[in-house]
Amino acid sequence: MSTSTNKRDDIIHSALTLFAERGFDATTIPMIATDAKVGAGTIYRYFDNKEVLVNTLFQHYVTLFSDTLEKNYPEEDSIYQKFHHLFQGMVRFTNEHDHALYFIKTHASAYFLTADSREQFSHLLMILQNFFDEGKKKKQIRKLPSQALIAIMFGGFLQLYQLIRAGEIEASEDLLVGVEESFWDAVRHHQ
Repeated sequence: MSTSTNKRDDIIHSALTLFAERGFDATTIPMIATDAKVGAGTIYRYFDNKEVLVNTLFQHYVTLFSDTLEKNYPEEDSIYQKFHHLFQGMVRFTNEHDHALYFIKTHASAYFLTADSREQFSHLLMILQNFFDEGKKKKQIRKLPSQALIAIMFGGFLQLYQLIRAGEIEASEDLLVGVEESFWDAVRHHQ
């Protein structure tokens, strides 16, 4: 792998971490450069400005997350199996891309997002909304607005992830099984 690819990857990794931890406005190009161990000028070789950098990151990770959820999606399986697939996709994505899900959540409504970034985020939401809409149509998911159901699942998962990262809860297979059951109970239609 070339040094320039490593530098670009280092910049992306540092920017993701800092944007997730500090937010866009509190993160400066010099902070990213210091964390990535490159000169500030090096960042501008790859990205015209901070807005281009954050939109590049946002689009990259939203696309990866969407791809994770869509890969091997069980179109013909039960609503519960589809839910299980989506939940496991969230776990897998979070394990593979530390900070990325939180970054997406905290920057999804940001003023600096381009039309392309917003379109990719809309596609991500559509994956989840289509699942919930199908489940409601089949009377297996609660009759709540899909946005509310997404907030229950996505918001709860992010809060859990933050507690695990802070060391307040230990991640274990039993925990994830219990959380998945709890999220399913929260969104499924109860007879």
